[in-house]
Amino acid sequence: MKTMEHKTQFIFLGLTARAELQPILFVVLLVIYLITVIDNVSVILLIRSDSKLHTPMYFVLSHLAFVDLCYATTVTPQMLVNFLSKRKTISFIGCFIQFNFFISLGITDYYMLTVLAYDRCMAICKPLLYSSKMSRCACISLVAVPYSYGFANGLVQTILMLRLSFCGPNEINHFYCADPPLMVLACSDTYVKETAMFVVAGSNLTCSLTIILFYVFIFITILRMRSAEGRRKAFSTCRSHLTAVTIFYRTLFCMYLRPPSETSVEQGKIVAVFYIFVSPMLNPFIYSLRNKDVKRTIRTVTQK
Repeated sequence: MKTMEHKTQFIFLGLTARAELQPILFVVLLVIYLITVIDNVSVILLIRSDSKLHTPMYFVLSHLAFVDLCYATTVTPQMLVNFLSKRKTISFIGCFIQFNFFISLGITDYYMLTVLAYDRCMAICKPLLYSSKMSRCACISLVAVPYSYGFANGLVQTILMLRLSFCGPNEINHFYCADPPLMVLACSDTYVKETAMFVVAGSNLTCSLTIILFYVFIFITILRMRSAEGRRKAFSTCRSHLTAVTIFYRTLFCMYLRPPSETSVEQGKIVAVFYIFVSPMLNPFIYSLRNKDVKRTIRTVTQK
């Protein structure tokens, strides 16, 4: 009976084993998730409703909000249900569906931030070429690349994970189906899967260096501006963007650039809270809701 259970479902050990913390964590994460949903849906609706926000930057931001919303939804509802359940189970198929979407949307989110950095670089460094470099056709193509790469990568990672054999314990020391804790459970050789995980993490590291390069060009251009007010506004925007990028990237590297082990999995659970719950909640505030154009739209909608 136990062997059969291993083949049909996994059991989550969750964020913590302390029973007294379960209700508190449930309330806190439920509030965070509701804020995330309201913020990101509001950003999408505001951008779609106001023609003045139909610009390349807001086009990318609407897709970033959509990906953030889906990204958080991949894990959070299941986790909230588990807080209220004595037996925190997920089916074998359900686990790998969650795994696939989590990897796909995480990588898509990652590269959507790169597109946003490129947009800001063109707007500040090459303002005369901005309209041609960020035409509607170019914007659609730039946004399509993260989706295509993210979901192709997620599919490959899922296929490699499905090739592993899970014949031992079925308790996942995490609150969702992630690479390191699943590989710890595998009874077959994980070398290929580990290598693929490190290759993807390495390519994403290269991408982060590209983003840093974009912002270096932006800062150089800002320092050359004659207008003190223009420099202040540009610095304010770039500072908030870099804050969001740093939070997201550092947490992912802490999670995936280490060999899977019991210690790295335990530390990874704390890190995962930041990039699953905190980043999707903060991004709308950092990128959109602090923006004067969005504030104007909110006032207009409220008055109507």
